[in-house]
This record gives sequence, C-alpha cells and structure tokens, in this order.
Amino acid sequence: MNSVSIRSAWLASIAFLLLATLGVTGAQVPPEGADVEAPFVCPEPDEPPPPPANEAERQERERRARYRALFPLYVAAVGPEVDNRLPIPVDGVRASEIADTWGAPRGGGRRHEGQDLFAPTGTPIRSATPGFVWRIGERTLGGKTVTVIGGGGRRYYYAHLSDYGDIREGQAVTTDTVIGFVGNTGNARTTPPHLHFGVYESREDACSWDALDPYPLFVNR
Repeated sequence: MNSVSIRSAWLASIAFLLLATLGVTGAQVPPEGADVEAPFVCPEPDEPPPPPANEAERQERERRARYRALFPLYVAAVGPEVDNRLPIPVDGVRASEIADTWGAPRGGGRRHEGQDLFAPTGTPIRSATPGFVWRIGERTLGGKTVTVIGGGGRRYYYAHLSDYGDIREGQAVTTDTVIGFVGNTGNARTTPPHLHFGVYESREDACSWDALDPYPLFVNR
C-alpha cells in the first residue's frame, strides 16, 4: 500500500471511529476501490448552529458531518471531467416528454431546483452518470433518496423513490446501474409518481451546493 492509500485509509478510519464514539450508525463509507488522497477539506460552517433540539437532530448533524468529511475522497475518486450529456435516468422517458419546471415556485418560498420525470410507480431509475453512490437515505422533502457523485464532483440527487435498487454507499455505478424505482415518497405523496432529479456543483467553494439545471443536458438513452 502506497502513502496515498495509507493516508486515505487513515482518514476514513478516524472519521469512522469518531462517529462510532458519538453513537452514529449507518454513516457513509469511502468510495470502494479508490486509492486517492483528499484534495481539500470541507470547512465547518462560519456560524455555529444552535444546540440541537433533540437527540434525533443531534444524530442527524453528526451523520451529515460524516458525509461532509469524506466528500473530498469521492471528488478525487471520480476525476475532474464533468458529464455534459446525461442519459435520461428513468426507463422509457424521452426528452420530448419532459416539461421544463426548473425554477418553478414551490412551497415555503422555495424554487424548483431540478426536473421532474413522470412515470408509473416502480419504473427503474438508472444512474445518469458513472460515479459512486455517496448517500442513500430518507429525507423529509425527498423521501427515499440516492445521491451519486460523478465527474468533477457534481452531485446527482434522485428523490421520491418508491424503493432502492441493489446498491450500497461507496459502490461504483455506471449508466446501466439501477439505483432505485419511481415513486412519490416524501413531500410528493399527493402527486403522481415521478423522479425529482437534481444536479449540484461547487461554484462558491469546493464544498458548496450550487444547483444546476439538468434539462439542457438530457439525451435519450
């Protein structure tokens, strides 16, 4: 094992032990089979957040810290080249069938940071890019979600899934990998089943989440 892989393993071990000590389970793992060195460190927020309101919030903050700590390893593993063409991730959906809803108003003063791809419940969803599965989990708005990190560190966010594919965090994926199935979990319970597909990149700093409209990048499979 060379010095780079030793350093990566050391960083992962430290993060794992820290979270285990804090009682956090099910947190992220490093990208599988990637002997890389973290090219940067994601900083802590400028303003410390207020104390957590309850135990669940405390654990969620610590879980997010785990993902943030290992994010640079994923960026190093995928390489610098971004994908400028994205095969539509939902089986059977054509580009001409997608209504462009980027920036449309949403509840709470939000704007739609992504595109909605409608299909029957259970329709397979395939990764739009090669990369690594960074996070699998349930969220209040997104329901069952999967985040894949692709080239250039772009994050591809798949939300409202009815179920997950046979995947795990840290796994390498291709554009053929089924990562989940169309549904309406989260805040989409009253809507027709669809995939919310979001793309994020880092423009402000190496760890920022800046939304990018995927619509111009879609191509038919």
